Amino acid sequence: MALTAAEAGGASAPASKPKRTEAARPSPLVAVDAMGGDRAPGEVVAGALLAAEAGISVLLIGQEPVVAPLLERADTASLPAAVEFAHAGEVVAMDEDPAKSVRRKKDSSLVRCAEAVRDGRADAMVSAGNTGATMASALLRMGRIRGIARPAIVTPIPGPLPTPTLLLDVGATVDCAPEWLVQFARMGAEYARLHHGIEQARIGLLSIGEEMGKGDEMRKRTYDLLAKLPGFVGNVEGCDLTLGRADVVVTDGFTGNVALKTIEGGMRTLLRLTAEALKLDVGDARVGEVLEPVLGPAVAQYDPDAFGGAVLLGIDGVCVISHGASNARNIDTAIRLAAECAEAGIVHRMKEAISHHGV
Repeated sequence: MALTAAEAGGASAPASKPKRTEAARPSPLVAVDAMGGDRAPGEVVAGALLAAEAGISVLLIGQEPVVAPLLERADTASLPAAVEFAHAGEVVAMDEDPAKSVRRKKDSSLVRCAEAVRDGRADAMVSAGNTGATMASALLRMGRIRGIARPAIVTPIPGPLPTPTLLLDVGATVDCAPEWLVQFARMGAEYARLHHGIEQARIGLLSIGEEMGKGDEMRKRTYDLLAKLPGFVGNVEGCDLTLGRADVVVTDGFTGNVALKTIEGGMRTLLRLTAEALKLDVGDARVGEVLEPVLGPAVAQYDPDAFGGAVLLGIDGVCVISHGASNARNIDTAIRLAAECAEAGIVHRMKEAISHHGV
């Protein structure tokens, strides 16, 4: 276990963006916000150790008085250099104003994670903390990919196909222009190709009806622009998100977030009704024992823990946003996702795709 000094603390960010280094590492190093999330730092540290056991290098950033004891108590004999620690004196709370907190708390674990990626010390970052602040820290410290007007959070929606439907945006950019949704579609299609092996993604526009001309003025204008893209299949409705009708579905961050939370709520309701039918509590392990032999792989396919987090696209660096209630398994999966994106060079390849196709 390598416990470094308080390298992340102290001086504020430089005025100009430093040149990112390209030093080779045996595996991608992922900066993890140890203080972010409802179950931080305990579950976050536990998840980081799980990822380290799988061979991923991790840089935990957080308050030393609470994080260091967790590392000291862990069985780290098999992790001689896979986990590093850096002190950050401040924490961005879940209910704080995103932009103000990032600007004021320059020594927060969240900001230091973004700076680690910007400065080339880390290859990617993961946080289960304040979503808006995570996006703001990545945007302000790393910057946007040239040609991208606004970032978008892409979230996989499991369905009947081997690969999930990618929904974006789910909260990064609430008010959108039609041209931005076209950029989301291009980024989503490229992410589907790089991360899921889909060479020609089917692109859908989330609307209130399948027919052309359905929706508000913004969606009608977006439809006309998307119609020029290869793979565009037209409008899709909310009920299509879990049916695999499109590989990539684009929408503004407001409706995307509502759609995502509606799906999550529906899954919880289904689980509760199933438990009630079995006359068991929702958290009772026997619910899974009863369902597993019947549903088996289908249940695993819809397991949200298997996805870990959502990637913030359009940022000049890899940033994975995990759920606020993430447990150790969620954090482990999010770190693995961040490492995969870094190893695949997803930002560089996204830049190439945007430059080639234009925006």
